Amino acid sequence: MATNLIVITLFASALLAGIAVDSRKSELEVVNSVDLSRYVGLWYEIARLPNRFEKKCADSVTATYTLRPDGKIEVVNRCRKISGEYSTAKGKAKIADKKTNAKLRVTFFWPFYGNYWILELGPNYEYAVVGDPSREYLWILSRTPQIEEELYQQLLARMAERGFKIDRVIRTPQPLIEKGND
Repeated sequence: MATNLIVITLFASALLAGIAVDSRKSELEVVNSVDLSRYVGLWYEIARLPNRFEKKCADSVTATYTLRPDGKIEVVNRCRKISGEYSTAKGKAKIADKKTNAKLRVTFFWPFYGNYWILELGPNYEYAVVGDPSREYLWILSRTPQIEEELYQQLLARMAERGFKIDRVIRTPQPLIEKGND
């Protein structure tokens, strides 16, 4: 009986320690402030964690954000599929944290929203890293189709420190965009 109590106590302690680690993991810091008028515009996807809604995207993945008169943000995601055809998804985002503007909720299929948290942002809004507290979603975005390798590696290292599984990150090919397809 005493042995069973010790085993149960050890198991419960290990379980509680695991919960404590998980709760620390859920604390995901965002940038201090986002000027949405500077953030909107065209972004190129440099890399991402695999996800079901981009499964058919082969390359040329972009996101365009536009401020709407109602304070929300129009979202247009675009990619070229393996077939060569372009796929477009339109949605909207609402600000979830008005203090920083760094936490948004995005929907492509109302009433379902997902977290869009801005975790890193270049000083001139030249790059951004976006994720969510579950660490299941991560995107590295840039205003240009490519970023310097050193910066890319630094961003990956910082995201690894924050609990993202960067060994699963895939780079997004950004071939030259042809006139008429942009």
